[in-house]
Amino acid sequence: MLDNIDDIRLSAFEALIATSTEAGDCPNAIAIDNNIPIYEASAITAETQTGISQEWANVLSEGAGVFVVKRAFQDDDAIDAATEVFQKIIAEERAEGGEGGDHFAAAGANDRIWNSLQKLCLNAPDVYARYMANPVIDLACRAWLGPGYQMATQLNQVRPGGKAQAPHRDYHLGFMTPEQMVQYPAHIHRMGPTLILQGGVAHSDMPVESGTTKFLPHSQKYLPGYIAATREAFRDSFEAHYVQLPLEKGDAVFFSPALFHAAGENRTTDVTRTVNLIQTASAFARHMESIDRTAMCEAVYPYLAGLSEAERRAVISATADGYPFPTNLDTDPPLGGLAPETQQDLMNRAVTEGWEEDQLKLALQAQHLKRRA
Repeated sequence: MLDNIDDIRLSAFEALIATSTEAGDCPNAIAIDNNIPIYEASAITAETQTGISQEWANVLSEGAGVFVVKRAFQDDDAIDAATEVFQKIIAEERAEGGEGGDHFAAAGANDRIWNSLQKLCLNAPDVYARYMANPVIDLACRAWLGPGYQMATQLNQVRPGGKAQAPHRDYHLGFMTPEQMVQYPAHIHRMGPTLILQGGVAHSDMPVESGTTKFLPHSQKYLPGYIAATREAFRDSFEAHYVQLPLEKGDAVFFSPALFHAAGENRTTDVTRTVNLIQTASAFARHMESIDRTAMCEAVYPYLAGLSEAERRAVISATADGYPFPTNLDTDPPLGGLAPETQQDLMNRAVTEGWEEDQLKLALQAQHLKRRA
């Protein structure tokens, strides 16, 4: 069980959140706004990305716990094309009578597309390939999670008048009751946030008044914070100290799942806040959504050839399974190494060797059958 469960002190929490983010802690940032480091995507080069990657990991663990990348998506047409597809999906799901439930809002209060990653890929694989061919997103995920990460996304559209969320932490422990959380030992509370990266891509210009996410920088460092986030005194402290930043279309924000945060209230009369939420899991973690990655691989494969190596890596990482386990070692043995070939490995091999679509489809099916128990 969590050590010292009764030693959850607001004073200790508020001492942490009083920390200032210093320029020396994030030298590659172009600015620090409300304690949040701001980066410029165009400044990330092959020469600087290693240092930036290390810096982002430090920001998430020991620093503010959140950072923004301006113009992370520099292809506005890709954003707009994806938004158009998402609007069609929203209309279709509403016509079918669905009002998807939300973790922190009443059903129907927002327009939400669960598993927007797969739905975009299967509805418009050409748009998906352009949208996910983003080395900046790939770099952020690798900075925190390393290779083999598994991405999921959920589109969230909040109309004028949409209410704010209660402050919270995220998946895994953040989706449990306090009674469940306390059953896990302290090292799980410490380790859990290293397995998930939260983020979001702005699909529209979003002033603070539209309810951009409320963040509490440095709050991810408070070890009993999962339980504390459910307590009124800590929620009151959050409301007294949170910060918000405006975002422009194409900006991306990334943050630790342990950071206290909450969507804000849309106080405008004419701005619909549209964000594609990114939840990326370590290869070593259970992922939140079930995704048919084989179908996605088949759909996007014809659109990989025209991409640069970095863009192709980003698309394949977002699409294909990057971890070889669990599998059936009787039928899928680790020949020639310590582990069988991953789905990402197979996709890269297919591109390198110039396979036809039918050849890839058969290979994916054979790999799937070998991995079944």
